[in-house]
Amino acid sequence: MDLIKLPGLISLRRKDQFMIFELSQPGRVLSTSYLNGGCREDIGYLFNYCEVYNSPDGRCEMRAPTNREHLSLIANELKLPPHETTGLSTAAMMKYARPNSEKFRDFSVTALATAGIDVNGSRAGDPACWHEKAGVPTPVEPGTINIFLFIDASLDAGALAKALVTATEAKTAALQELLAPSCTSSGLATGSGTDGVIIVSNLQSPTALTDAGHHSKLGEYIGRVVKKTVKEALVADIGFRNYACGSVLKRMKRFGLHEAKMFALYQSAAADREMGQEPFSRALKAVDSDDRYIGIATLYAHLLDLLHWNLIGRDEASRLAALLLSDLANLSGYPLPGLSMPLPADSQGPALLPEAFAANWALLAAKNSSANKQEK
Repeated sequence: MDLIKLPGLISLRRKDQFMIFELSQPGRVLSTSYLNGGCREDIGYLFNYCEVYNSPDGRCEMRAPTNREHLSLIANELKLPPHETTGLSTAAMMKYARPNSEKFRDFSVTALATAGIDVNGSRAGDPACWHEKAGVPTPVEPGTINIFLFIDASLDAGALAKALVTATEAKTAALQELLAPSCTSSGLATGSGTDGVIIVSNLQSPTALTDAGHHSKLGEYIGRVVKKTVKEALVADIGFRNYACGSVLKRMKRFGLHEAKMFALYQSAAADREMGQEPFSRALKAVDSDDRYIGIATLYAHLLDLLHWNLIGRDEASRLAALLLSDLANLSGYPLPGLSMPLPADSQGPALLPEAFAANWALLAAKNSSANKQEK
């Protein structure tokens, strides 16, 4: 077990399955937890608990009818008094959480995070999967960003609430810089549906601060430390390139362009259709991680975002899409049809431009595979 001392006389005990924070002096705590959530001054313990540790199928199982009762049972398992404890749960392992701390003059900010959103990432406003009834939740896929933020300064309740806003914005900025996709829409993720934050302010500190917004030094340090911590936690969990960063398929997946869809588009667009599904799958993988093509896919995806956000018109989007598809052809060295190609009859309106990219990409992969065979 790791034993770590944090600023503000806070001790951390960490194993692969859990982290326990003990407050040895009074603190003002703002928690999003179902267990003793809200703003409180009677909390002595915090925890972060991995729900899938040693689970054969990697699924989180509820131990009680409600989330509050579920977390209370976890507190008991960890030998913590539930009435003095607030905590979060996750599917991430605790070994990936590393404290980041920065000090400015008379205060410091320390953050730890566990993170993973590859199957549960979502964008604020995406279609939801359940509506609460009598506190009884509906199970969702694992994937959560949990942030623990310790401020070695005395903050009132309003400043803590502002700190929560700033920390949440920092988390979203981290996801933006990783181009993490939503799993429930064509947008970029702003978090997951199960994210949690716990913030602790040291009431014994001689430094009293009232603002945690962007214009204050406290807000600056919260933003910088939380963003760095979340990015490191995501990368440690499954790797930077496992999000949208190292694959054309992953970069375009949020637009509904999965492998089966690309094969169907290849069959519609190819004149010879000589390649079966398995050889086509191998052909896609052969060019999927080429940084040149990933770059073009990134620009194309952003063009689709601009169109969706109504920041660019349909005609201009089509013109720029044609230029990018021409660049794709020039880079590959293969003639590609650009926007002039047969597509399925339902490829109209918003689906037309993403499917045009997918069809060109599918043809490029097939041509590349054929060229390699001829060389051999």
